[in-house]
Amino acid sequence: MLRFEKFKLVFAGLCLIAVIIPGTTQAKAIALANIQATIRVTELPRQGEQMLALIHQGGPFASEKDGAVFGNRERLLPLSKRGYYREYTVPTPGLKHRGTRRIVCGGLPRTPDMCYYTADHYASFRKIVP
Repeated sequence: MLRFEKFKLVFAGLCLIAVIIPGTTQAKAIALANIQATIRVTELPRQGEQMLALIHQGGPFASEKDGAVFGNRERLLPLSKRGYYREYTVPTPGLKHRGTRRIVCGGLPRTPDMCYYTADHYASFRKIVP
């Protein structure tokens, strides 16, 4: 009897693993798809276009957090050393707080290698293209 109980426990554990692993793989595939998704500068909200211009000018920025190091803890952007990415707020009309829209750029502050747009506070990113 005890042997059958151990078998059930092991079987249940294996079933759980079988459910979790494909979900993790699927999440990574979704993240990769997000990195490969693009948005043209002209498709950004007007405030996003303005922020991109300010990034290339070096400011001035409205939020004291603009230009702060973005840690990429979600690991949705290509992996790079700490300090490579910086984040900037894309203002949302009518909000009195920073909202969820951001531009995250990698590389030098005034001449970034690449920039990404997120409208959902880092849940997904689209690479900004000309």
